[in-house]
Amino acid sequence: MIIGLWVGLTCDAQVNPTGHTLTSQRYDALFLEAVCQREKGNNDSAFDIFRRCVEIDSTRSEAYYYLAQYYAALKQKDTALAYSRKCVELEPSNVTYLETLGRIYISQRQYAEGIDMMEKLYDKDHSRDDILGILVQLYEQQQDYDNAIRTLNRLEIAEGKSERLSFAKSSLYTQKGDKKAAIAEMKKLADQYPNDNNYRCLYGNTLYVNGQQKKALAIYEAILQEDPDNRNAKMAMLAHYNEQHDTAAANKLIESILLSRTASTEDRVTLMRQVIGESEQQGGDSTRVLHLFHQMLAKPQSDADLALFCATYMNLKKMPNDSIAPVLYQALRIAPDNAAARLQLVSYAWQAEDRDRVITLCREARQYNPDEMAFYYYQGIAYYQENRLDEALDAFQNGIGVITQQSDPAIVSDFYAVMGDIMHQKGMDREAFAAYDSCLQWKEDNIGCLNNYAYYLSVKGIQLDKAEQMSYRTIKAEPKNATYLDTYAWILFMQKRYSEARIYIDQTLQNDSDSSAVLLEHAGDIYYHAGDVEKAVAFWEGALARSDGDKEIVGNHKQVLIRKIKLRKYLKE
Repeated sequence: MIIGLWVGLTCDAQVNPTGHTLTSQRYDALFLEAVCQREKGNNDSAFDIFRRCVEIDSTRSEAYYYLAQYYAALKQKDTALAYSRKCVELEPSNVTYLETLGRIYISQRQYAEGIDMMEKLYDKDHSRDDILGILVQLYEQQQDYDNAIRTLNRLEIAEGKSERLSFAKSSLYTQKGDKKAAIAEMKKLADQYPNDNNYRCLYGNTLYVNGQQKKALAIYEAILQEDPDNRNAKMAMLAHYNEQHDTAAANKLIESILLSRTASTEDRVTLMRQVIGESEQQGGDSTRVLHLFHQMLAKPQSDADLALFCATYMNLKKMPNDSIAPVLYQALRIAPDNAAARLQLVSYAWQAEDRDRVITLCREARQYNPDEMAFYYYQGIAYYQENRLDEALDAFQNGIGVITQQSDPAIVSDFYAVMGDIMHQKGMDREAFAAYDSCLQWKEDNIGCLNNYAYYLSVKGIQLDKAEQMSYRTIKAEPKNATYLDTYAWILFMQKRYSEARIYIDQTLQNDSDSSAVLLEHAGDIYYHAGDVEKAVAFWEGALARSDGDKEIVGNHKQVLIRKIKLRKYLKE
């Protein structure tokens, strides 16, 4: 170990034969070891060794630099600052030290000290235009507008005259209260580019905010005579009309901008927010708002933002789904990968029970949004409700393939639950039970899954204790749900707990106003084993009367039911 080589040595400057002090050698060896430990991620060791370095030689800056970083990480700001100062004191020309100390000052809101460091840094490295940008912000923070402007002039020398710098200087002059200089700065830019109406408009804006409105308005009007669609001049005029509360002129100009071929989507959305806000203040009449939306959407669109904004507004106004849907379809024609718009259309189709439309929308969505689980879910459910089990299972299994740790546990749970139901219908009980287990891993209180899983286990007569525990959770969650009560009663029956089963089948019948044939047959079976044959037969007869409409009471099962009634005896199928 390098450290061990120097145990017992003093810090006296002992010279070795090559002319280097032993103190310096010891420092170098320890410093190298500290850096190695740091690279390995052994920060505690590195920290201790760096501290030993400064004890050995307090005139070397490198260890102070690293220690300052460690103290900053430990939230010991004063110590980190002191060590950074020490670095600059030892090596005042080191640009890394200057910048580090400057940024620490700034982070601690010691702006004057931060400015001093950044000025020294720029003096050392004139290629750092970004430091000038920082200095402008610092001087402005300190309300030292003269030095901020002086720094912008330095930037202008480095970069050349530009709209950004001229506008920044003009703004600083305005803050300083020097209106003439603010105006002169923008006039200089406009004169330099006399054919650029954007610069002329910026000059007009500067005149306007500095009290020379008439001159500004004359410039805007001159620009619009030359270029009637000039966006900047129109927006400036609109700001003027709004300031003057000239609603009629503002509305006329808004419509002109909205329908202009040069207006950007951002401009249109911004202005429509203003239009909607005014409309809501005046009572919420949507007529004018929708008219403007439809006029704009009748023109070619570069993106779907305006159509989506229109659909959002129509939703807020609670307009019918069939009037919103065409706008969403327009958004999809522009941006077919917009999942939000397509999901809303899926929702509309779902509400209308248009399963074919749900399937089509989801099939198309999977081409553009293959990782969006919701489309697999809705498509699978639609297929399932159409009794297209193979296609439903395929949709769900594909959906399972896009599950991640960030997926919504409730949706993933439902995926597996419905897959289990489908597999059970297809006679794939082993796979169905595995799907139910996965469902409950994602959401242990998925009540529908707990009920179905428990019931199918009881039908097979296996794992009845597990089935009873799952079913009991469902009736605790929904104590008046006839389906869940029937499942629990039947599991108790399968466990030969007949008295308890009768209590729960009675509750089932009380909470089911139109009992199914299967439920009535269950009641008969339970009552028979509880010792009440007359009631059992009555329930079986009720089940037979309703059997024509029940898919579960068919074929051989129906014949067994008839024999139960005839023999007045329970028969196991």
